[in-house]
Amino acid sequence: MMIWQWCKTQVAALLILAYIEIVYTREGWNLNRLTKKSNCNRFFDLSLTAANLAILFDGATACTVNLLDQVPRTVNLMLHLGMYVCYEAYVALLFWYWVSVTVGISRRGWVRATGLIFSAVLAALTVLYLPELEFLQGKTSNYSMGVSVYVCFASVILFCGLTIGVIAVKHREIPGRRKESLAATMLIIAIILTLQILIPEALLSSVAVVLIVLSVYLNMENPAIYGLEHYQNEMIMGFATLVENKDGNTGGHIRRSSAYAQLIARNLKKNKKYRNVITRDYMNHLIQSAPMHDLGKIGISDAILQKPGRLTDAEFETMKGHAAAGGQIIRNTFGHLFDVDYVDMAYQVARFHHEKWNGRGYPDSLAGEEIPLCARIMAVADVFDAVSSRRCYRDAMQMEACYELIRRGRGEDFDPDVADAFLMDLKKVEEIHDRLMDRNPAACAIDASQATVGNR
Repeated sequence: MMIWQWCKTQVAALLILAYIEIVYTREGWNLNRLTKKSNCNRFFDLSLTAANLAILFDGATACTVNLLDQVPRTVNLMLHLGMYVCYEAYVALLFWYWVSVTVGISRRGWVRATGLIFSAVLAALTVLYLPELEFLQGKTSNYSMGVSVYVCFASVILFCGLTIGVIAVKHREIPGRRKESLAATMLIIAIILTLQILIPEALLSSVAVVLIVLSVYLNMENPAIYGLEHYQNEMIMGFATLVENKDGNTGGHIRRSSAYAQLIARNLKKNKKYRNVITRDYMNHLIQSAPMHDLGKIGISDAILQKPGRLTDAEFETMKGHAAAGGQIIRNTFGHLFDVDYVDMAYQVARFHHEKWNGRGYPDSLAGEEIPLCARIMAVADVFDAVSSRRCYRDAMQMEACYELIRRGRGEDFDPDVADAFLMDLKKVEEIHDRLMDRNPAACAIDASQATVGNR
């Protein structure tokens, strides 16, 4: 009964973690089966393992530290070593987790090495000063105190400080929801660490770990969140493909233009001007928004969409209406979605992807940087795919002619930076073109006497 009194907090913590892991594993497996890929964050998985081990050792030491006359000192020291090292590993993995889901793990070897060196030094200090560990008597329980304990506290402060430092430097790249979740986690750690330092016999570390895991799981790693995003993406792609079919295509234009937009954004991020603009979430939103760019065509007559020749002025005016209509459909249909940033970008891509850098586009005759960046990216991707693939009103142009069209439009039709980003990697452009080219040509017949690049 006395043993239960000493370790009941840790036992309860382990049971809560076990429940989270069971639900996480079951839902994660179902999601992986649905999406055909792993959606788990390896740092979160590793941190769960470290958390369980840390709490297990914590529960054992909560008992042995009160049985000093029955448990050899060496055994006590080894159990405490396991607890300290596992807690240090947990906070280090938590740091890498937060970096991975916010700004991404740097590919620079020295950055990763620095984190590993910090962990190695802390573990070495813990081992070095372990023999000097003292077991003191408290009012309700015995507890340990010594340099190894301070090193464990220091590891928490160090990695929390590193996390805050990274987030502070890259705060523009991080969406508000993740900042709020991180702030909640840091607050939990600060409160529990302060109480643990002031009341060392309280043994609250396991409580902090459970609260952190709950916060991360509910706000960031719940497979249900990813499942909803997957269903949303599938719905969007299905909706966009349905509209694309009206234009005599089978979805090939959607896939290719989206891939070109992603390539442009990735290359554009190498430009210092856009480094803090094109974040991970920005890229994800762009990938999800690109398929929606021609959504307004759902209201355009098939007689115009599939006309095998040049449009009349009246027909072209009707066709131009698809941009504004697409933006309005997105506002009306998807405006209730939780992710406001995504809805805004989808609206901008649909409404403004026919605007031109020189202000001669439509529907609003915007010029230069008045045009949202996502729409400037989509403009290049859309035009290139339009001229490089076969349509019902004309054949595809040769690839070099398509590249030349983008070069000539640089600074006139297209943002120079965006055009340069597209032309930066023509080998990748051709790989996308060949891999995603629709093998089923447009169904409507081409009138050879009228077929042209067209005015649409």
